[in-house]
Amino acid sequence: MRTAYRVETVRRAERELMARVPEGALMQRAAAGLAAACADLLGRVYGRRVVLLVGSGDNGGDALYAGARLARRGAGVTAVLLAPERTHAGGLAALRRAGGHTVAPAGAEAVVRRADLVLDGIVGIGGKGGLRPDAASLAAIVAEARAAVVAVDLPSGVDADTGEVHGSAIRADLTVTFGTHKPGLLVDPAREYAGSVRLVDIGLGGELPAEPELAALQHADVAALLPVPGGESDKYRRGVVGIAAGSARYPGAAVLAVAGALRGGAGAVRYVGPAGDAVVARFPETLVSDQGPRQAGRVQAWVVGPGAGEDAQTVAEVLAAEVPVLIDADGLRLADADAVRGRTAPTLMTPHAGEAAALLGVAREEVEGARLRSARELAARYRATVLLKGSTTLVADAGGAGVVRVNATGTAWLATAGSGDVLSGLAGSLLAAGLSALDAGSVGAYLHGLAGRFAADGAPVGAHDVAAAVAGAWRDVRR
Repeated sequence: MRTAYRVETVRRAERELMARVPEGALMQRAAAGLAAACADLLGRVYGRRVVLLVGSGDNGGDALYAGARLARRGAGVTAVLLAPERTHAGGLAALRRAGGHTVAPAGAEAVVRRADLVLDGIVGIGGKGGLRPDAASLAAIVAEARAAVVAVDLPSGVDADTGEVHGSAIRADLTVTFGTHKPGLLVDPAREYAGSVRLVDIGLGGELPAEPELAALQHADVAALLPVPGGESDKYRRGVVGIAAGSARYPGAAVLAVAGALRGGAGAVRYVGPAGDAVVARFPETLVSDQGPRQAGRVQAWVVGPGAGEDAQTVAEVLAAEVPVLIDADGLRLADADAVRGRTAPTLMTPHAGEAAALLGVAREEVEGARLRSARELAARYRATVLLKGSTTLVADAGGAGVVRVNATGTAWLATAGSGDVLSGLAGSLLAAGLSALDAGSVGAYLHGLAGRFAADGAPVGAHDVAAAVAGAWRDVRR
């Protein structure tokens, strides 16, 4: 599992470790890993032109010491000092001893345009509120240059704790982060500025607490959570998921939600709604009813909302059930907030940014710019687990506290009609199979994203293709 910690936690761990190691040891470890990553990116160090963008404090010191290492290997290294009077003295001395040079910000454009690599050490993980004007000017120069860009710990201008970006920021090809990931490296919009991320171990592992701010499941974590039938299993022991979806206008939503559910680990799928003929024509194994959720028969979880149109009665009936419920799409709009908050069984809400904005009463841009805060706020306001869909999917547990799960297995090709219906069916089936709302949302998002990658393979893809690829994603994880 990949974990990310808030700046305050990282700082505390660094202080505890520094008290037991020689002075400067952590910075040298960071600089060594940073220089190695730069060398790997350059391929050949000798004769290359490297520019360091150096702010005040330890972040600039990391860049200077790494630049000194590259200079000793034959690179031509120039440091742009944004705050000469507050530049890290030891790092600057090391760079000069290695043959490096310095220039004032006024001379930055000329050296950046000739550079093979730019090392961004302007602002460290404590930076807040966006770049100051002089740094923003440098960011604009870097954006127009042809050099590869490496960020020190995280790109300057992004918020390490929240993933928010206020104003201009450095856009890196590679971010070399130290000790642990920071939330901003895993959550959009900041994640888009980080490029590839390389973690350098500086010995913080033993100092970090057990509970991080964010956690990203990996294959092994997902494999351990997948429901696997045993010798005594039958379709009912494996779980039955109910799908209350579709309408005369949107029958396809029902078909796609059922498609996801059939591949999600439950033993049977019950469908309730007006699109029964379309569902059975595509999936004859589905148990179909037109008598409403109360008369559908026993289920271990419900999915309600995809393509539901204005069917508020069905949404209300499902919310009254004493089993886990996943609410998606139209269900989010039709659900009574007090009914959601008053449920005793687990509830999983799966909005995209626009739906989340409507639920929170804010603009969509506010949700997209503050995804982590928005997911936590929704989970707290509705006392439900919230899966906020997007380029990085976030899953916040009911109440909004605790570890937020982040998933980035998807692909931009998943931004296609019906993709969310497949995800709702898939995650709902995992709920019926016995997973918690947090695990069902996290595992569902992981498999759905992976299936999207497999189905698309670099080309446009339809939601039905994604559903068909879930089995391959499941097998890949199990292997």
